[in-house]
Amino acid sequence: MSGYTIAPKASHVIITVSGPDRPGITARLTGILADMGTVLLDIEQNVVRGHLSLGMLIGIHEDRGALKELLFAAKELDVALDFYPVADVLAAPKRMPRYVVTAIGKSLGAVEIHALSKVLAEYHANIAKIFRLSHGDLRSIEVHVELAESENPQPLKEALLRLGMNSAFDIALQREGIFRRSKRLVVMDMDSTLIAVEFIDELARAHGVLEQVSAVTEAAMAGEMDYDESLKRRMALLEGLDVAVMKRIAAEVPLTDGAERLIRALRRLGYRTAVISGGFSIAADMLKSQLGIDYAYSNTPEIKNGKLTGRVLGEIVNASRKAQLLDTIAQSEGILLDQVIAVGDGANDLLMLERAGLGIAFRAKLKLRAAADTSISAGGLDSILYLLGLNGHEVDEVLAFEET
Repeated sequence: MSGYTIAPKASHVIITVSGPDRPGITARLTGILADMGTVLLDIEQNVVRGHLSLGMLIGIHEDRGALKELLFAAKELDVALDFYPVADVLAAPKRMPRYVVTAIGKSLGAVEIHALSKVLAEYHANIAKIFRLSHGDLRSIEVHVELAESENPQPLKEALLRLGMNSAFDIALQREGIFRRSKRLVVMDMDSTLIAVEFIDELARAHGVLEQVSAVTEAAMAGEMDYDESLKRRMALLEGLDVAVMKRIAAEVPLTDGAERLIRALRRLGYRTAVISGGFSIAADMLKSQLGIDYAYSNTPEIKNGKLTGRVLGEIVNASRKAQLLDTIAQSEGILLDQVIAVGDGANDLLMLERAGLGIAFRAKLKLRAAADTSISAGGLDSILYLLGLNGHEVDEVLAFEET
């Protein structure tokens, strides 16, 4: 600004400072305010690629020369300083419900951020803060938005889902609060979630019955039979498969992108982890041992003379059983359901996702994506770490520590 005279009716001044960041700028400017007895009412500061953005709200009851001193100091510090007198500043209003929108993609740019911010504006979501989560290339951001209490977040969620489906990046909407930042248990499906394949299809291929097994799977997906019946029929087709072949396939199944990174980070941060799968125990138990997962529940095939009999032992792990097991683990660990994340890709995971505080549809069909709290389709499984509010530097720092 060209001058520093305060309008007679002004009682507050908003000060903005921008320029190259370096140590001591905030200390110098707030020191002037302190020496002048100026009341500091609010302050926020951010640094973007080495460029400082500082905002302060001060109370002015009489001009003691503080603004003039600030302008002189700003010139010496080589930063730009502006101030905006305001007649009055209302007391801090009641905080509106706040939500966190996380955008994750291989690359985010002006097109993607514009599309996201446009949807937020259309649904009356006011942006309060934006944080960069990824380091290196811009691949993930966290946007804090406020909705009026009268606003239903569901239409916004649906609009963000549509945007994500038509774009090359994922968008998640979560209610901000203490439980978003204090998750303690992550429960995952196995097939096409923790591992990149359907284990039963790999067994069927090795046994020469892939076409028949796939036909049963398609019939179940079309609603022609329930999950229990479809599993029994597919198991019957595997009768006679050598267990040695089953173990070899289990040892060779590829992990989903980001799976190992996710589990390592969760383990080192003290999270409990679990696999709850409608697949088979041989694969689930092997993953539990390989990745250091705390719990593994799945179907146990009956074996006689080293071969599958085509039957399943015990209770089948179907949709309702998955939800029950999630409850059981949470209770045994003393963890609230609001502190649980569940991840899955199929209809068999729906009840489990609904039970968890955060249900994530991972590379899932539209029906599950629409029902889940959020979805991940473009990124790897380690994208979940961004949903926890962790940034790339923090994840790298966690993974850099050697396990004891």
